[in-house]
Amino acid sequence: MDSLITAAAHALAAGDLLGALKRVALREDPPALALRGIIMAQLGDFVRAKALLKGAARAFGPREAVARARCVVAEAEIALVSRDLSWPAKSLDTARHTLEAHGDHVNAAHARHLEVRRLLLIGRLDDAERSLAVLDATLLPSASRAAHALVVAGIAIRRLDMKTARTAFAQAEQAAHQADIPALTAEVENARLILDAPTARLIARGEERPLLLEDVEALLASPAFVVDACRYIAREPGKTISLATRPVLFALVRALAEAWPGDVTRSTLIARAFGGKHADESHRARLRVEIGRLRAELGALADVRATPRGFALEPRGASDVVALAPLIEGQHGDVLALLADGEAWSSSALAIALGASPRTVQRALEQLATTGRVQSFGRGRALRWMTPPVLGFPTILLLPGPLPSD
Repeated sequence: MDSLITAAAHALAAGDLLGALKRVALREDPPALALRGIIMAQLGDFVRAKALLKGAARAFGPREAVARARCVVAEAEIALVSRDLSWPAKSLDTARHTLEAHGDHVNAAHARHLEVRRLLLIGRLDDAERSLAVLDATLLPSASRAAHALVVAGIAIRRLDMKTARTAFAQAEQAAHQADIPALTAEVENARLILDAPTARLIARGEERPLLLEDVEALLASPAFVVDACRYIAREPGKTISLATRPVLFALVRALAEAWPGDVTRSTLIARAFGGKHADESHRARLRVEIGRLRAELGALADVRATPRGFALEPRGASDVVALAPLIEGQHGDVLALLADGEAWSSSALAIALGASPRTVQRALEQLATTGRVQSFGRGRALRWMTPPVLGFPTILLLPGPLPSD
């Protein structure tokens, strides 16, 4: 590389975006295009950034496979940050193998981190852990170690292993401080806020209160009988019953758990499970059938006892019964939960993350938009959705390291 490209790369690595841009703004050679693409991405102009990176990848010659692979990695990160989950993951995998084959282990590790972050977004935790296990973070520079620690923390949070999560965040903060990149430090600080923010609601004995992640971890480790509306399960330590495919049964057991130790009237159960406003004999007959099925599903964990007014939950071993509910519920609560990360999502990415059809997600977004709960910008394939921004919680894009390198 010439001295100007080298200086621009160093400025970019240090977080001096305008200083880096000043050195390559008028150049059209492939390394300059690639650097300008990364700068534009960090400045938030994703459309221009993708165009510059594609142009750089085409302009690099056949002997510059590493440079082309780095362009693909940078484009993949833009797709991830802009929540374009339909971007071809196979291209990123091919680029990572190219970087590993040519000894560029730092950028190869960054590519793997992007793969893991995508797997986390779509809920494939086991695959994310297996992919991350092959990396030795001690061999990485400070900025990459911080990114690695953030990914480890993300997995631990989803596993509700808060000790590991806090350790990983501490490692990320230390690595970010050593890297001395303001954007990275801010990203770590913002990510860590999740530890001190309410993430769920506890409903017990007719009362409700918010829970932190550590509270949820403690609750699930307690001897209580927990009806978990975040995962659609009923559980005691060592025993879990999934009702994710039995929505009627889950609605019944949740209503019974929220009222415990009291009972729930038949009309209330019919309304919660079937949506019926006026219970007739057919509803009551169906309720008796579903209660029988619920008893069979709960097995040794609990029984459902008939009372003069309706039914009551009766745990067999646990001394307490509680319900765990998401912070955001109601119609399209799952869509709002994903948008709550502050990033701009495409409807196709939301469909991938939720396992729903694109048209179903699009209808949900349109309904939420009419009430002002979400907003959109862009057109066509560039259309993105997000919740109205909250002041003081900016979202930050980090594209570490100079792309063209040596």
